[in-house]
Amino acid sequence: MLRERFSIHGLYGPSPAMQRVFAVIERIARTCVPILVTGETGTGKTAVARAIHGEGVRASGPFVVVNCAAQPEPVLESELFGHVTGAFTGGTADRTGLFAEAHGGTLLLDEIGEMSPGMQAKLLHVLESGQIRPVGSPCERAVDVRVVATTHCDLRQRIADGTFREALLYRLDLVTIELPALRDRRDDIPGLIEHFVAAARQRHPDSTITGFSREAMTHLLEYAWPGNVRELAHAVERCILLAEGAEVTVADLPPRIRAAADDEALPFRGEVLAMRELQRHYARWALGQLGGHKTRTADKLGIDIKTLNKWLAPDDD
Repeated sequence: MLRERFSIHGLYGPSPAMQRVFAVIERIARTCVPILVTGETGTGKTAVARAIHGEGVRASGPFVVVNCAAQPEPVLESELFGHVTGAFTGGTADRTGLFAEAHGGTLLLDEIGEMSPGMQAKLLHVLESGQIRPVGSPCERAVDVRVVATTHCDLRQRIADGTFREALLYRLDLVTIELPALRDRRDDIPGLIEHFVAAARQRHPDSTITGFSREAMTHLLEYAWPGNVRELAHAVERCILLAEGAEVTVADLPPRIRAAADDEALPFRGEVLAMRELQRHYARWALGQLGGHKTRTADKLGIDIKTLNKWLAPDDD
């Protein structure tokens, strides 16, 4: 079963939260319905999309990825649907487009929440009709593509803000897989670290590191991981590159992780602190718990962003 054997990157996880994700993937992988994968940045949304493709009936077909946030609308339209010669300045040759390239396989629309409203309307047409029209062409062509979309945004909030089409969400939201943040699946951290150490050792065979000390592991387990699995992978590789000896110690950890350990321990012991200092500690801890999202943190604390920034700022003296 997938949940027993799939163990790379963000899809490793004996934790109950990840087991639920695996169970959904197993149930829908062999269908062809659109899938929406949500979760904070770095949680492994692309890895989930690859697992859906690899476990499904389209595994032998192409797996094509496009970043919807990285390109302006005219460029993205040409990327997705292709164009004919002369469709625009510089269009000196026909271009197939990524939908056509993904024919018989899967197209991953990464960060679809950043797609412009105009492109959303064109995408909705493709999902409803199975037809694409290359830029500058009078004709449509049929494509057989499974669409997997990912986002770290709250799409329903985007709908309320008028920046995302409700009809498109309904087309994509038939099955939604919500990936948990790493801080909500801390039981998976030791296994992920073991995997990342082995992978980093392969890339850097001169490293003498074989693991982490107990104190360093405690810091890693208690850290909030706003960058999730991606941040953990980078932190482990940094330690493999820079640490000396056989074990990574607390001193070898990235400064932000060492500093967070001090900030997350709320100082209700020792000397009495000024309320300003207590607010700073608590605000930093809350920000870490909520994945570094200031808007969500301010909402939880019942304050506005300006006040949160003031609480987070170091003292002038």
